[in-house]
Amino acid sequence: LVNAAVAQGVEPAQIAQHCDSVSLCFSKGLGAPAGAVLAGCREFVTDAWRVRKLLGGGMRQAGVLAAAASIGLQHAEATLRRDHDNARRFAAGTSGPHGIHVLDSPLWSVNLAAVETNIVMINVQGVWPSPAELCDRLRAVSEEEVAETRQAVSVLLLPWSAHTVRAVWHRDISAHDTELARRKLEFVARKCQE
Repeated sequence: LVNAAVAQGVEPAQIAQHCDSVSLCFSKGLGAPAGAVLAGCREFVTDAWRVRKLLGGGMRQAGVLAAAASIGLQHAEATLRRDHDNARRFAAGTSGPHGIHVLDSPLWSVNLAAVETNIVMINVQGVWPSPAELCDRLRAVSEEEVAETRQAVSVLLLPWSAHTVRAVWHRDISAHDTELARRKLEFVARKCQE
């Protein structure tokens, strides 16, 4: 919800007004260690509260988590906008080195119009490497990589489907980390084509 609101330049309430209920996780992009809120009509929230209690949910002394969530919300727009910028930088190369789109690899393509938030979907072309194999190679660090690039970089991406890999940015991934990930993908592509 908050990523969508930041991407559209509107308040979250403007999007949520069309919903009967809203759930917002404070971990993930907002950076709190845990926590979420659920909002809706009084009857819905009362039922959810009861079911949570029946299932054993509940926390004591959760003030520290609430404080982290509050700070995450206060800084959400700047934090998430930075995540969105890093995702676009990775995909398109805006404001810096070329992105993976400009590398023009026969192994993948990126629909730049679909990069609206902190998520980049990479379309893997051909039968090899598969999304899982590509992710394995991005995660692994070889002696050859260290010798050639003088760096040991491990990139964690998710094989999303039979032809797609998902990359997601969060508050702990900097612009420098983003550039390292782009270089690693370039290195892996070169090795796959040799």
